[in-house]
Amino acid sequence: MAIIVCREKCTGCGICVEQCPFGAIEIVDETAVILDACTLCGACVEVCEFAALEMEEGEPVAPAVDLSAYRGVWVFAEQRKGKISTVVQELLNEGRKLADRLDTHLSAVLLGHDISNRASWLIAHGADRVYVFDDPILADFNGDAYATVLADLIEKEKPEIVLTGATAIGRSFIPRVAARIGTGLTADCTGLDVDPEKRELLQTRPAFGGNILATILCPNHRPQMATVRHKVFKPAPEEAGRKGEVIPVVMNGTVAGLQGEVVKTVEEIEDTVNITEADIIVSGGRGVGSKENFAVIEGLAKVLGGAVGASRGAVDAEWISYSHQVGQTGKTVCPKLYIACGISGAVQHLAGMQSSDVIVAINKDPEAPIFQAATYGIVGDLFEVVPMMTRAFQKKI
Repeated sequence: MAIIVCREKCTGCGICVEQCPFGAIEIVDETAVILDACTLCGACVEVCEFAALEMEEGEPVAPAVDLSAYRGVWVFAEQRKGKISTVVQELLNEGRKLADRLDTHLSAVLLGHDISNRASWLIAHGADRVYVFDDPILADFNGDAYATVLADLIEKEKPEIVLTGATAIGRSFIPRVAARIGTGLTADCTGLDVDPEKRELLQTRPAFGGNILATILCPNHRPQMATVRHKVFKPAPEEAGRKGEVIPVVMNGTVAGLQGEVVKTVEEIEDTVNITEADIIVSGGRGVGSKENFAVIEGLAKVLGGAVGASRGAVDAEWISYSHQVGQTGKTVCPKLYIACGISGAVQHLAGMQSSDVIVAINKDPEAPIFQAATYGIVGDLFEVVPMMTRAFQKKI
């Protein structure tokens, strides 16, 4: 495909330049010129009043594999010391929806050592099948070993969709799996859907700093692979007594050619609440004004037994550490209660907290975008409102 400029019709008006989100058009000698940065989004074609721009269709690309040979939705069941990561429960919920729409099965892949007893938990939360590879070599996470095992299993069983959490573990080894089996990978998805007729996974993720949402397809390769941000989807409910199949996985030979060895694992020592797991978060933005003023935010969070969050603006100003940042470039959270104090509501911040159960926004500007996402909005000075809330909760709790 390509964008074709008809020189006879083009007037050099520049409307297409203004509308191009990628800066891929410039006017040269009163004629539009398409640059290499063009992504063929078609925005320029739609706005051209003189029909001087056309989308030229190229020859269709043949699938790289037999797409009909691939069936089933897989979820990588990340675990640490036998404890299933909370993102897995979210993936099972979304994977169940995709599998039902495709009229296929949902499977979980469990890798580790002494973890076979966790298969029943995965079945109870929506998996029809659980592939279990239980081996001492997988006792501690090793990217090479995990990638080798999962890639071999994918090539053997041929799932059409593979999902994993966009966690430290998922991000570190899933790209290796995609490279080994020759397919694509969409990172940090915030939305998933499927086209049942084409059996294509619609993978939505923020792009260009969160300013646009891009939906990515993988039409000619299988499986379709994606990492999904934590706390974007709701967790799958438990269905007691649900039946499923547990499939032990045995490799032919050993996991060879490992480039690294796990020598020691050191547990992180944390004095504060992990914001990704907190039920209540009180966040401050540029409206807080200074590092010292964050004491007001911390006071309310302490009374509620919650965690302290922050916008990117507050972190960039060095008022609080990056570990507290919520948003596209920070952490995605989904607490029961999210209180945004002095946060305007940029799209990058909303991407990280808009799935919260209840959102309370406090801002002096009644036109602040945060109010569009809020369940309840308070127009006022946070230095008056937040202390009042703190005192009121102290009396009730």
